[in-house]
Amino acid sequence: MISSPEKLRQLLASPEIIVIPGVYDCLSAKLVEQLGFDVAATSGFGIAASTLGVPDYGLMTATEVMYSVSRIAQSLTIPLIADMDTGYGNALNVMRTVEDAVRSQIAGIILEDQEFPKKCGHFEGKRVIPTEEHVSKIKAAVAARGDSGLVIIARTDARAVLGLDAAILRGRAYIEAGADVLFVEAPQSVAELQAIADAFAGVPLVANVIEGGKTPQLSAIQLQEMGFKIVFFPLSTLLAVTKVMKSCLQELKAQGTTANFTEMVDFTDFKELIGVPQYLQIEKQFEV
Repeated sequence: MISSPEKLRQLLASPEIIVIPGVYDCLSAKLVEQLGFDVAATSGFGIAASTLGVPDYGLMTATEVMYSVSRIAQSLTIPLIADMDTGYGNALNVMRTVEDAVRSQIAGIILEDQEFPKKCGHFEGKRVIPTEEHVSKIKAAVAARGDSGLVIIARTDARAVLGLDAAILRGRAYIEAGADVLFVEAPQSVAELQAIADAFAGVPLVANVIEGGKTPQLSAIQLQEMGFKIVFFPLSTLLAVTKVMKSCLQELKAQGTTANFTEMVDFTDFKELIGVPQYLQIEKQFEV
């Protein structure tokens, strides 16, 4: 049976851009798979918001994040990329994080060069560690993955702190250190996106599209034509479900009923999504 990292590597070798929605729990992940996406990715922002109700300010511990992403990975048959923030410490901590990711059958991880505790890439006030320190983390991750095939995505947040040229220089160092994919976070114009693509011909590149964020909201086709290989939509599901949930609760508060609220999935369809028919069938096999 082909492993999740190998599935992801095959997709990276294909000519088409990979459109990857962000997920924050097993339910959102199941929907992504059901609707035919090839890969899912955990959103650190989404997990922090849904688990603790807090912003993406590095408040989630490594244990809390790994618990969430491992459960999500187990709920899927498609590859999962996990946002592992800064790796939760130095090179030794990164190695522990990578080993846990491999055991959890995660296909790929994102490691960023912010200072810990980090912030969402589209927030103000970020700070980055020295290039050499993140290079050592990437090398440690490569060593720790062994022969698992885990895909290592190196992310730099230097654009906001040091400028685009510095971010590109860091990206080159991270690829030379062994990263499989490069993620330059939060370019602020189409010209900057193109400059990144031009600087890394032949390198699999990530574009990160956040509705209302700093990066122009281009389509997957536009990004593919520019030279990007992956496009993340990390918050789309979270923002959408929050709007619908708020509307539902407003209706319930005002009317005392949801009888006329139509923006709900059918209960039968929901039971199908979470596998109720299969569990009923298994249950019957073991009835006394």
